[in-house]
Amino acid sequence: MSVSTPASTLASAPGSAAAPPASASAHTAAPTAAELLDFVRRSAADTELVASLPLDPEGRTWVRLAGPGGSEAWLIGWPPGSGTGWHDHAESVGAFLTAAGTLKENSLAARLPTDGWKTLELSEGIDRERELGAGEGRAFGRNHVHEVLNESTTEHAISVHAYYPPLPRIRRYSRTGEVLRLESVERPEDWQ
Repeated sequence: MSVSTPASTLASAPGSAAAPPASASAHTAAPTAAELLDFVRRSAADTELVASLPLDPEGRTWVRLAGPGGSEAWLIGWPPGSGTGWHDHAESVGAFLTAAGTLKENSLAARLPTDGWKTLELSEGIDRERELGAGEGRAFGRNHVHEVLNESTTEHAISVHAYYPPLPRIRRYSRTGEVLRLESVERPEDWQ
């Protein structure tokens, strides 16, 4: 989240406790990645919800949603040229889906060690790239390393994201060629 702007008084930064009402699943077991993908798909299809997100030409905007089974969920607006930078969601599984516009996801097709390193040299052939247009998304497992970008020079994109358990931390990375470097670790109290 290189530049982030709260959308409204109902919005809050990722990891905060405020949550406007949204449809939530009635089941109480931990949601699976597939259930999170189903939730983001249904939320992205809610045209009234998507249209309610204020868009900022300079920074990302977001509104927290009530996700299924105690998950953390977000509706996020992406101005042209914005992106997250390389990061992971630690022990959380997750899903995201593009509701409007197009997002690009660059990811690593390998499980990285979770602790005890600052710099890794990546193997050839580890990179994956996906273009996700409106209605397209994906689920992912724990410690999934990726970056999400809106490469459009003129159009906003909007997406819905869900994570379970709620994000315990986000590790941020820099990347130069095949070298991935851990730069920082953010915890929920850093987002409040």
